[in-house]
Amino acid sequence: MISYVSGTVVEKEAKFAIVDVCGIGYRVFVTDDTMQKLRIGAQAKLLTRHVVREDAEELFGFLETDDLKLFELLLSVPGIGPKTALNILNVATPETLRRSITSGEVAYLTKISGIGKKTAEKIVLELKDKLGKGEEGTTLKEEVDALEALKSLGYSHGEAREALKNLPEHVSTTSDRVKHALKVLGKR
Repeated sequence: MISYVSGTVVEKEAKFAIVDVCGIGYRVFVTDDTMQKLRIGAQAKLLTRHVVREDAEELFGFLETDDLKLFELLLSVPGIGPKTALNILNVATPETLRRSITSGEVAYLTKISGIGKKTAEKIVLELKDKLGKGEEGTTLKEEVDALEALKSLGYSHGEAREALKNLPEHVSTTSDRVKHALKVLGKR
């Protein structure tokens, strides 16, 4: 198995980046957040999950161990493949997804391409105990609503997610999240 790739980013496409490792170009599928952080010509180390299927071998890469672990947990759910798991990680931060799954929230999981109500319920059922008890804090609904509000104001998905990532703990309502994110975006 390939645990990580470390090399120069030589190309970026919509869903994957090509990383040159000693003259070999590895195509690595990544989340939108990861894609935004990668720079062509710059060095990158991506923690990977090597997925082997009958008709393909694919690498899925992450900058953070937490993202990789959640991706692998999502793959343990019957019916969730690697591309669907990557789409789920594009919706909200791993912390928010964990809280939403542990609290049994399925409504916003169904907004993800390829996730119906039954699949969302299966994700919650399969992962709720593995992720531990629910915590107080931001729910997936608030995260997605704030993300959509920022996107409607003209910010890209990546810019909006980055601005929403490091908000203070006390910021929990959608409107407060958007206000604080706008302040962060205004400083850039």
